Amino acid sequence: MTSLLLPLLLPLLTTAALTLNTFDGPGFPSCLAPISAIHTPPSIPALQSLIRTAALAGHRVRAAGAGHSWYDTQCSSSTTTPTVILRTDALTAITDLSLPGAKGEGAGSVVVEAGVTFFQLAAHLHERGASVGYALTNWNITFGGAVAMGAHRSSLREASMVADGAEGVEIVDASGGRRWVERGDGSGEEWAAASTSLGLLGVIVRVRLRVWEDAKVFAMQKTLEEKEVLDGDIYGMIAPYATANLWWWPYKRKFHHRYYDVVPTNSTPQEGFQNTFSVTELEAIAARTLLDSGKYLATSNMLAEEIFFGLWSKPNFRDKRTNEHLEAWPVYGWNYDVLIGGLYPDQKPEWEYGLHGLTLELAFPVTMANRMLKRVRALFDEELRKGIVMTSTYRSGINIKFGKAYFDLLGQGTYNTSDGADWSKGTIMFDFPTFRPNVGDNKRFNEDFYHNLANALIDEFPCRPHWTKNSREVLARSVKNLDPNHLRRFNEVRKRFDPDGMFRSAVGEILGFYD
Repeated sequence: MTSLLLPLLLPLLTTAALTLNTFDGPGFPSCLAPISAIHTPPSIPALQSLIRTAALAGHRVRAAGAGHSWYDTQCSSSTTTPTVILRTDALTAITDLSLPGAKGEGAGSVVVEAGVTFFQLAAHLHERGASVGYALTNWNITFGGAVAMGAHRSSLREASMVADGAEGVEIVDASGGRRWVERGDGSGEEWAAASTSLGLLGVIVRVRLRVWEDAKVFAMQKTLEEKEVLDGDIYGMIAPYATANLWWWPYKRKFHHRYYDVVPTNSTPQEGFQNTFSVTELEAIAARTLLDSGKYLATSNMLAEEIFFGLWSKPNFRDKRTNEHLEAWPVYGWNYDVLIGGLYPDQKPEWEYGLHGLTLELAFPVTMANRMLKRVRALFDEELRKGIVMTSTYRSGINIKFGKAYFDLLGQGTYNTSDGADWSKGTIMFDFPTFRPNVGDNKRFNEDFYHNLANALIDEFPCRPHWTKNSREVLARSVKNLDPNHLRRFNEVRKRFDPDGMFRSAVGEILGFYD
């Protein structure tokens, strides 16, 4: 038996200088623990075997998808216990498709392996006249990762959290065994933990999703004065639409209000495709040069926001058939292409050109939307009174997203929590990406502002963090706002799946799940 295990154990017994990065690439590690091996198992049984082998060697295991993480929270904080990384890239089977009823009557379903991305499934379903509706997120994220981290689209009307569009998940636990957790079959506590599991229960290897008849949608965008939003009916701006969000330009004191909904399939021949994160090399060099100078000069950041605001005022869409730019709102096209889209064929994602970001994302009850945004405005104005002009340094401004209430134990949109706040109407997510300078000490212009902003929001509001878009410091400060009973209940489920903490991460440690 030992001789049979030796070929599997050898990669785990030699700790090499291996690195797991965020999608920002080299220099941006997502895992600070020593990595003993990085595997890409070709099948679920192969993944199970690797987990069992890691257990024999006393190593930890973390799954890795396409990557939607900005910080070093992927693995444990331990500097001694090796971690085995299991990439899910090769787990890309799409099976068991049952199409929805005619004219949208009822939902169908499909089973996807963990490494399937939203782009891959969208193409597969579109060819067959179906889509996953609004339970989707960025093109480069895998379904396993999306369910694990509680990813979501922006909507108050529709189920837009990925787990809310799922009927069940299959998890490989610490024994290497496969557990199917079904929504609504009496395993409610396990489902409430699996919905946003943070990878702490084990490796999600399959997800069964509801699918709907494919549809065409419109995208419309209007420019609003800041006062119209801060003093306006924010819920009323978002809730009527299938999906909607706001983009905030704090220096300009304006918002873009973008909203989407269904149109009859035969109402337009247009096939719009949204640009998500892609730029040309020339655009990237110009933006990086300007923003790097913004580390030292507020005027560079002011100019950048002016430019980005002007660009984002126009549709960031092309016609999918001709690759021609679409110049006027509204834009029409198929569900996934308009809601998410992807990369233009002649461009690359911005991070491949050195446009790296730091992020902060916190979720608040939507009933506190005006109060929260006014508090952020007050913090911007405090800097202005000191003579310091703060801006957005991201190409689409500050992203203000929304989520329909969905009950699980660690999700941003859960409800009936001990803080006493009314989360039942949904959440508002304050998503503040900022440019990370490539020069000097890599700190942003007026770096302290960003930390003061995060601290004020966490200390003054009942809010919850996005699990992969916040630093360890933000996560640790946010724990006091989480329901202790939810944490206890999650940990009870976790111990059944992973009694010895094989799948632990820095986030799980911050949440207090390990002795």
